[in-house]
Amino acid sequence: EGMALPQRILFPLEEICMDWQQRQRPGGGLYNLGNTCYINVILQCLTYTPPLANYLLSYEHSRSCQQQGFCMMCTMEAHVRKVLCSPASAILPGAVLRDLKFIGEEFEYGRQENAYEFLRCTLSAMQRACLSTCHDLDISSQETTIVHQIFGGFMKSRVTCLSCQAVVDSYKAFLDVSLDIREASSLITVLEDCVTPKELDQEDCFRCVKCKKKVAASKRVTVHRAPRVLTLCLERADQRTGTKISKFVEYPEYLDLRPYMSDTAGEPLLCSLYAIVVHSGDTCLEGHFLCYTKASNGLWYKMDDEFVGNCDIHTVLGQQAYLLFYAR
Repeated sequence: EGMALPQRILFPLEEICMDWQQRQRPGGGLYNLGNTCYINVILQCLTYTPPLANYLLSYEHSRSCQQQGFCMMCTMEAHVRKVLCSPASAILPGAVLRDLKFIGEEFEYGRQENAYEFLRCTLSAMQRACLSTCHDLDISSQETTIVHQIFGGFMKSRVTCLSCQAVVDSYKAFLDVSLDIREASSLITVLEDCVTPKELDQEDCFRCVKCKKKVAASKRVTVHRAPRVLTLCLERADQRTGTKISKFVEYPEYLDLRPYMSDTAGEPLLCSLYAIVVHSGDTCLEGHFLCYTKASNGLWYKMDDEFVGNCDIHTVLGQQAYLLFYAR
């Protein structure tokens, strides 16, 4: 349907297990070695992502890994096993801190950084690890790694000529979605606005192949293929003023993606919230990150560096969330 088929499937979809294969209480907290809370929250959210944890706990990657030196998948495998299988109340994510520069060149040990950027760089580093032995692969095949099969989806952008109604579709893979919350009171209103057709500015004028000239056009963006794990960033840095947007934006425990899909007909596409990241502080350049995650026992926990404590869903849904993680 306008999208190139992969020549090779690197990780079969049917091998992804969305339910925890072992149920237990949560693992330990993570020590903060000075401004490392942005690392800790992402490591915890990834640790409690069921399909990723199932894969990493299976040793499947490390058994066949031939990468020399740093490998983000091997690092994550060792980390998740250490957190979930160690009796310690807190552990040190030493390997991640040691190899910070390999994860993202911009990260500097001891300096406050952004959790969302660390998430993006971590997934990119995991993706590179999955492709380390694959050469000359087409783009579509590269988007069939375990990383893309869990976190990846496709957006469809449809531009419609307002003169003759001709349409042009394009598709783009994504691992996360960043949302503008300046005008929003809830996640639902943000998503509804995202899929509402918008008239293109005159500068962005669309050259219609039928009309053979630049014409007025509208553009609509929809989720064409939903990811198994949907990661949303509620942008809290106002790009115009540089200040932090500190308002509460309501978000549900269960999210139906169907209304935001290219094909809105059919069964609901339900996702369940399993982790959130919260930033506390007056500006985006300072402050503290903590997270709330749902462990394999089905209970929610507040994770604030080395502290791990019980909480309920009402507490989770009342936070000034920065990142939201939903699983199908």
